[in-house]
Amino acid sequence: MHVHLGAVWQDIQGSTVYPPFARQLLGEASVASALFTGHTKVDGRLSVQLRGNGAMRTLFAECTAAGTLRGIVQLSEGQDAPPDLRDLGDGALLAITIENPGLDPREPQRYQSLVAMDSPDLADAFENYFRQSEQLPTRLLLAADQHQAAGLLLQKLPGDAGDLDGWTRAGALFDTLQPPELLTTDGPTLLHRLFHEEAPQLLGDKPLSFACSCSRERVAAMLQSLGEEEARAAAEPTGAVEVRCEFCGSEYHFPLDEFAVLFGQTPAQSPAPDRLQ
Repeated sequence: MHVHLGAVWQDIQGSTVYPPFARQLLGEASVASALFTGHTKVDGRLSVQLRGNGAMRTLFAECTAAGTLRGIVQLSEGQDAPPDLRDLGDGALLAITIENPGLDPREPQRYQSLVAMDSPDLADAFENYFRQSEQLPTRLLLAADQHQAAGLLLQKLPGDAGDLDGWTRAGALFDTLQPPELLTTDGPTLLHRLFHEEAPQLLGDKPLSFACSCSRERVAAMLQSLGEEEARAAAEPTGAVEVRCEFCGSEYHFPLDEFAVLFGQTPAQSPAPDRLQ
């Protein structure tokens, strides 16, 4: 699997100016979410989430089955993410979460896998996860800078009994790839350059785009879940509740004079989120 993000990566960053290590982590996580969605049975969405207690509090990247991506990093004020993930401190958590539609659209089927935090970077952490937890020998290279982000996932599949040296040979070729080449080379050229002696076949491609799942209905459901008393308290200083989506920058305005309708109506179909949305 190969992913390259150009304009989409710019859209994910939006107007936010991230410090360099946080920006790199967000780019790599965004690419990883697209790679994993592409090779896993995902009918809904797949997210990569990293939580820490220090300078970086939350890293979240998500790709849907439709090929839409979004992501965000939340940092302590004036801080950057550490260059080594092992410096995130005790209690740091890295997870891959898959949400597929359930029989009840309000109750998605959620599967979460925790990834050990004993690696210096995301690529190494995910390689170890696939090898140890999923029993799938895997090679992964992720790279990101201010302008683009890219990744290449190589995974051993069953049925290679006729070529016992195939995986070792493919891994040796993979090791010749460096981040600058990954960032600047298109997929077909890169795969031919690395594996032309193996006669690779391209099995198809899929466009990716930036999109956010926020909506006025979702925000209304969140306010309804808070309750009218708490929502009114939040609105009192300015006469309205103002909500800004940190993923896409959309702003939602709920003045006090709309609260009677908001809290007198049947709750919106979209359930209030129980996690970062």
